[in-house]
Amino acid sequence: MSDEAVIKRLKVIVKEHGGQLGLANTIGVDQGFISKVINRKQEMSYYLIRKLCFQLKYSPEWLILGTGEKIINKPESAKLITEIQMLRTEVDILHARMHAYEIEMRELKNALPLKSQQAG
Repeated sequence: MSDEAVIKRLKVIVKEHGGQLGLANTIGVDQGFISKVINRKQEMSYYLIRKLCFQLKYSPEWLILGTGEKIINKPESAKLITEIQMLRTEVDILHARMHAYEIEMRELKNALPLKSQQAG
């Protein structure tokens, strides 16, 4: 997902809801949170996407991809957000596993010279 494009669509939503404070009050988040996302000081989170889609009925396809209708009331939208969250969780798990493997590889590489010195 292109963060710049999603931020552009978030700005459209902010404008439609009377500014950052209006949007924040509508979806129950802190205005500073929205400001940080818009100013790229914080990543666009699936928490925010979920609120925009479930509470305000914005289409996840429109918000994330920029395609389809902007507002949608179909149940498939909820399913898509759930699937995105599941995929995001899987990606986080894979990143954690990769990090663990990288640490293990470093430890093995550090142990190799010691074994070759002891054998010689």
